[in-house]
Amino acid sequence: MRQAEFDGRGSYIRWTESPGAEPARVYVHGLGAASAVYHAHIAARPELSGRRSLFVDLPGHGTSDRPAHFGYTLDCHAAALAAALDAAGVAGAELIAHSMGGSVAVVLAHRRPDLVSRLVLTEANLDAYPPLTAGSSGIAAYEEDEFVDSGHARVLDTVGPVWSATMRLADPRALHRSAVGLRRGSDPVMRTLLEGLTVDRVYLQGELSGELAGRDRLEASGVRVVTVPGAGHNIMFDRPDAFAAAVAG
Repeated sequence: MRQAEFDGRGSYIRWTESPGAEPARVYVHGLGAASAVYHAHIAARPELSGRRSLFVDLPGHGTSDRPAHFGYTLDCHAAALAAALDAAGVAGAELIAHSMGGSVAVVLAHRRPDLVSRLVLTEANLDAYPPLTAGSSGIAAYEEDEFVDSGHARVLDTVGPVWSATMRLADPRALHRSAVGLRRGSDPVMRTLLEGLTVDRVYLQGELSGELAGRDRLEASGVRVVTVPGAGHNIMFDRPDAFAAAVAG
């Protein structure tokens, strides 16, 4: 395991990695998740072997530190991810990022284009204030202290075994602030940032999640949108073959 300080106050973002050729592939998880859990089985597939792979846990999640003073906005998470990649000596990486992690990856690609050569986004949040049915909306509906005291436990009972398995590892305060930051979005908003990027961009949408809003405009800006049959939000679990194929390009 490796680590890098991200807040100037002794807090560390951590990741594991496997050696291989550059450019590196950097896997970034979603809200309440952990990178290796969601992506290690993908990176190990034969069609993706031989490349350096990093599995980064964002602040407040997995093995990374969870300082109470940290903001956990998309900009905060992107800055912490940049600190990890700088410490790892990574440049021009391929970012494979899920859900909230996709939003963080888009912000990072905009803020630090030297770090990113390609984006593979899995149902990334592109707009502020998503529907109330979104997981981040359910968490953000609580006041912060209320969520820490009792809401976290209630949410764990309702989200199902896959998400709760990693959500219980996330710090409740960090989880709530991350959800609030995700709902507020970036400025400019993530969709606008994504459309303005010039790197290779792939967006994976699960067929079971419904049609992607604004697909035509994304494609007109050069984003390759792929609808994955038989998959929901967690395409890497539902259709690992199709997911790996998209990552391999």
